[in-house]
Amino acid sequence: MSSFRILSIDGGGIRGIYTAALIDRIAKEVPDLLEQTVFFAGTSTGAMLAMGLAYGIPPVETIELFRAFGKEVLEGSLVIKVGQVLGAKYDILNLRKILTPYFGAATLNDYLTDRGKFVLAPTFDLDGVIDDVRTWKPKFFHNFPGTDSDAGEMVVNVILRSSAIPVYFPSFQGYVGGSVVARNPAMAALAQALNQESGKQQLEDIRLLSFGTGYYPRYVGSREQDWGLGRWSWPFISLMLDGEMGVNHYQCMQILGPERYHRLAPILGEPIGLDDADAIPDLIQFAEEVDIEPTVEWINQFFLNSDSGQNSTSDSGQEAPESIGIKIHASEFVRPLND
Repeated sequence: MSSFRILSIDGGGIRGIYTAALIDRIAKEVPDLLEQTVFFAGTSTGAMLAMGLAYGIPPVETIELFRAFGKEVLEGSLVIKVGQVLGAKYDILNLRKILTPYFGAATLNDYLTDRGKFVLAPTFDLDGVIDDVRTWKPKFFHNFPGTDSDAGEMVVNVILRSSAIPVYFPSFQGYVGGSVVARNPAMAALAQALNQESGKQQLEDIRLLSFGTGYYPRYVGSREQDWGLGRWSWPFISLMLDGEMGVNHYQCMQILGPERYHRLAPILGEPIGLDDADAIPDLIQFAEEVDIEPTVEWINQFFLNSDSGQNSTSDSGQEAPESIGIKIHASEFVRPLND
């Protein structure tokens, strides 16, 4: 049986380092995991991680990328913007500074086509057009072929659009972060894979591995809530985001079943904010304590089967075009700055 393998990564701000550490552990147990994955989907900083993995950045390098995100974007931006009440909390251009050394001016098509990899990143277009009507709308950037392909878009710009979460960051190029529509992008990835113009996959051929960014359970204890705007305003955003992630998980499980779909979204030992850079050591420690054996077993039994590699055209030691500034070697990852 041939499989179309999808890896989906939730949005979660700095908690993406928790997911990066989990994937690093799993990839050491299953060395072929990322090589045999065809389609990488990610939202917000999950898009940063998904793009990096699709481009061949080793998982351990993505952990360092998140360390830079914490230091240069969250901590650095806050110093600059302290006292600013009405504007966004952080400067998104600082995120561009740490992404450029990795991706340069690469587009979604550069290098990925040669590697046989596809990517998807949800965003929200603040001023789009649907049937000649001007309106805001969800936008899913991807590099699949077809009339709606975004293969010519710069990787860095797509990541910034997907990461521009309101309040935390200003909008970027007319877009805000994909978490407002698909913090868990698994269902969007499944729909794109099944699209008969672009993905062209059969349902029975799809294998979908989904990663959360650590979940801390919340609840409202009272049975009856006669609350107004003032009392609902605090829990409402968390309620909507957690609910959306749960809906996507439910839909994927119902459509694909446990042999074709698996999600790893462990419970965190404590609540950690999306911008809590000081929690990086704790997040890595929490990731080290997660039991990954059930996920490793599922990957070996269902995600990678006897026909592994049939859909992948990548080759270890293959070099990217010089214009991208990225090279893949067996022992190192070179990411020179693109001038």
